[in-house]
Amino acid sequence: MILDDKIVELNSDGYLKNIDDWSEDIAIKIAKYENISMSIEHWHVIRLIRSFYLKYNISPTMRMLIKYIADHQDKKLQLNSSAYLFRLFPKGILKQATRIAGIPKPNQCL
Repeated sequence: MILDDKIVELNSDGYLKNIDDWSEDIAIKIAKYENISMSIEHWHVIRLIRSFYLKYNISPTMRMLIKYIADHQDKKLQLNSSAYLFRLFPKGILKQATRIAGIPKPNQCL
């Protein structure tokens, strides 16, 4: 992937090879590839996923993610429902959101 004349390497599954290459511009480009137009809710989830990864050094499971969002979300946003998250990331919350967040593919993602 090329962004502003910088080459950013992806693995064969489309995840960043180096988490430090992530930026909001990269996230927007990956989201566009995933047919996702980033909203406030999308950004909130992406930032929480990155926060989780940077804190625990693992990609979250679905249960971990729902709990973490419930504990850290902006109370005006109702993001702690898996059904709502699936509307935001229709091809799979963990698959699409972790890819956009620039963190490694979760172990339970096929």
